[in-house]
Amino acid sequence: MSNDIGTVFLLKTDKREKGIERLIENFDITDFKSKNIALKANFNSADPFPASTHPDTLRTLVRSIKKGEPEKITLAERSGMGDTRIVLETRGVMDIAEDEDFEVRILDEEDADDWVKVEKNGNHWMKGFYISKIFKDADKVVQTCCLKSHRFGGIFTLSLKNSVGIVAKKVPGGVYNYMGELHISPYQRSMIAEINNHYNMDLVLMDGIKAFVDKGPEQGHVVEPNLLLMSNDRIAIDAVGVAVLRHYGSTHDISKGKIFELEQIKRAAELGVGVQSADKINIVGIDAESEAVAGELDQILETQG
Repeated sequence: MSNDIGTVFLLKTDKREKGIERLIENFDITDFKSKNIALKANFNSADPFPASTHPDTLRTLVRSIKKGEPEKITLAERSGMGDTRIVLETRGVMDIAEDEDFEVRILDEEDADDWVKVEKNGNHWMKGFYISKIFKDADKVVQTCCLKSHRFGGIFTLSLKNSVGIVAKKVPGGVYNYMGELHISPYQRSMIAEINNHYNMDLVLMDGIKAFVDKGPEQGHVVEPNLLLMSNDRIAIDAVGVAVLRHYGSTHDISKGKIFELEQIKRAAELGVGVQSADKINIVGIDAESEAVAGELDQILETQG
């Protein structure tokens, strides 16, 4: 559902624990009480942050969600660059799950009936696609993404692109490779946006303490924006993320033209996934230093959005 205004809360910090706790105070998580929460982090590969979710980010986000007294939290993941179980073990996710008492589901190991078919109707997927039932059935969905460029066709990988990890590569009993199609399609970035039209999102945390401004998603030139961002609007937070990448000097494909003409964001806006234009984005810095950064990013959105 499109939002009239997309609010993005921003904090300039390098302290994840205190920062995430401050950001989430701006959201009413009492509605999480007794609910089943699906959690999508960024574990596409076994490479460390900013390629993958930082362990302190995951731990602190789970603890913050738990203050809303949910019934259950389930982290579900499918890694694109490596065996998912090995990726999660390497990044310490299994240990964190045991410590913090949440479930981990390896989507590559799910049965055929654990996937929901999205038909081709109106999208660029040749055969439609399958999305994890965990995210369709959850009462609430929370995501944490990184801030980075993507050299394999996505151009950038923020919250919209992170959703690819809840789509099946192959469905058990089938032979069709949906990720093979995605990665050779000239419509890849529109297809990414279309995934997001088929599940709801209640909260997104973007960890921009470090970022890749070129290459990506698993390696690249690292900058240190020292930013944490939080929103319930995927388009708004991605547009602000692109503005951050542009501020630090990123790839030609990220930097050219208007932000809302970049295909992931343009298609997501057409579908009503979130805010419709840059002038409808409200960046809220939650202290004086953060307000100064918000002002700089507002200028980028005003002139380049």
